Formats: sequence, C-alpha cells, structure tokens
Amino acid sequence: MTYDSIFLLDANVFIEASRHYYAFDLNQTFWDILIKYAANGQIKSIDKVKDELEKGEDQLASWAQGQFHTAFESTDESNVFKCYAEIMTWVSNHERFYDSAKTEFADSPDGWLVACAMAKSYVVVTHEIPAPFTKRNVKIPDVCQKFNVSYKNTFDMIRMLGEQI
Repeated sequence: MTYDSIFLLDANVFIEASRHYYAFDLNQTFWDILIKYAANGQIKSIDKVKDELEKGEDQLASWAQGQFHTAFESTDESNVFKCYAEIMTWVSNHERFYDSAKTEFADSPDGWLVACAMAKSYVVVTHEIPAPFTKRNVKIPDVCQKFNVSYKNTFDMIRMLGEQI
C-alpha cells in the first residue's frame, strides 16, 4: 500500500476523535489533516456515515455538514449495491453470529462502508479490531478480511499519509 491510497473512514474514527484524543478544542491539527486530504480526494467517507454523524447535533455534526460535506460519497451505485449484497449474504448465512448481531450490522453503515471500499478498492479506516470468535458483533475487520478489503486504524492512516500530530 502506498501513500496514494484512498481512505474511507468509519463513523467511529470521527466520533472517538471528537470525544477523546483529538477533541476539537485540544487538537485542530487532526481535523485539518482530514480536510486537507479530503480536498484532494484521498480521505472520504460515505453518505450513511454522514447521516450517523448528523444525528449527534453537536460540533462534530456541524463540522461534517460544513467543512467535510463534500467528502461523503454516495452508496447509491450499482457496484456498491452488488458488493453490499455479497456482504449481507455472507453475514446472514454465517452461523457464527447471533441473529441480533446480524440485525445490528444490517442496520448500521458498516456493511455499506466495506461494500464501497470493496467496489472501489479503497482502504477502510476503523477503530474496530478483528474478533473472529465473537458471536455478538459483526466486526468490520472480519468482513474486510473475508472480502480481501484492506483496512487500517486512524494512526496507521496518518503515518501512511506522512503526517504528524
């Protein structure tokens, strides 16, 4: 993977950063990096993550609607739908997961995030870690591994971009 990868950010990247280690009042550099690389198309997210962020009605929601709004890609594309269907078929048919985990995954943006990355060869950025034996949750990295989609965490993305905070 090279510095020219396109990164597709999970909602938890934004939410955890804004609530904890990169809070807007503590570290503006993180948010400036996101805006900088969103402007050149290297950092993106999806419309369904935007919808989730906007439910917060807080500073993060305002930031997403304002400075980052052009970086949210539509999932309303046939190639994304095709990938999403493959992912949901796998999740639905997998005996490992409880029905409640399957429902939670279907109701979240997570499947769409992986589907978009899969369809466009993007790198998913998430704070989730693989959990191959859990039955209670469908984890993004496990889905990424199943469908050969690259994934990283926020810190690896920042390093790959050659940035420092």
